[in-house]
Amino acid sequence: MSGKPFSISLSRRKALGLIAVTAGGGAFLPAAAIAAQSSAYAGLTLFQSGAGVCAITPEVTEGPFYFDAKLERADVTEGKKGVALTVRLQVVDAACRPLAGVRVDIWHCDARGAYSGYPGQGDGRDVDTSGQTFLRGWQKTDASGIVSFATIYPGWYHGRTTHIHFKVFPNDNSVMTGQLFFPDSLSEQIFTAVAPYNDRPGKRDTSNASDGIARHAGPLSQAALREVEDAYQALMIVAVQSG
Repeated sequence: MSGKPFSISLSRRKALGLIAVTAGGGAFLPAAAIAAQSSAYAGLTLFQSGAGVCAITPEVTEGPFYFDAKLERADVTEGKKGVALTVRLQVVDAACRPLAGVRVDIWHCDARGAYSGYPGQGDGRDVDTSGQTFLRGWQKTDASGIVSFATIYPGWYHGRTTHIHFKVFPNDNSVMTGQLFFPDSLSEQIFTAVAPYNDRPGKRDTSNASDGIARHAGPLSQAALREVEDAYQALMIVAVQSG
C-alpha cells in the first residue's frame, strides 16, 4: 500500500527520542504506553473513555483543493508512496457524546506536496493532477463516532505547514471544516531522511508556529501520534455543534 516507510536511516525509535509528549501540542507515543498514558491531550483519553466535556474544535479554511470526490472508502492511498499513516477521528458533541452515522471527508497532499485533481502545483507550478483522486475519501462514523483512514504521512508545499484537511457533516444542514496538524520534529525527520519526501530540491519553509492557519486552529487541532507496527497512527477528537 505505502511501501517500506522505515527502510532507510530514519528509525521510529530515533524519531521517538526527538519528540516530547506535550499537553495539547501533539504527542508521539509507543503503542505499549498508550493504555497507561494520562495525557492532558483529550484526543487520547476520549477514545478510551468517552467522558468529560469537549471544547468545540476550531474551524479553519478548507483551502483551494477541496472537491466532493464521492469516494466512500477507508484506504485513500491509491498507490501513493510514503510513510504509512492511519488517521482516526472521533466525532463527538460538546458533551463528548459520540455522533454515529456522520459523514467525514479527508484530503491532503502527497509526499511531494501535490493534491489530486488540480493543475499548476509543485515547486515549479508544473504539476497537473487533474482527473486524479488520490489521498481523498469519506466515510461515516461508527457507533463510537470513529472513522479510520489508511493513508500516508502528508508532505509539504510552500507557505503551509504539514496538515490534513477534513470536513464533518453533523446533519444535512451543517458542515464543520478543519485541519489536523503534526509535530514539526517528526515532519522534519521524515522530510529529510525518507524517500520520496526527500526527493525534491526545496526545503520546507513553514512550521506550525509560522503557519497562520495552524496558529488560529490552536492545540485542539494538533494530532496525537503513536507508533503502531510499520506505521504511525494519528488520533484527534473533533467536537462539533450537533444541533
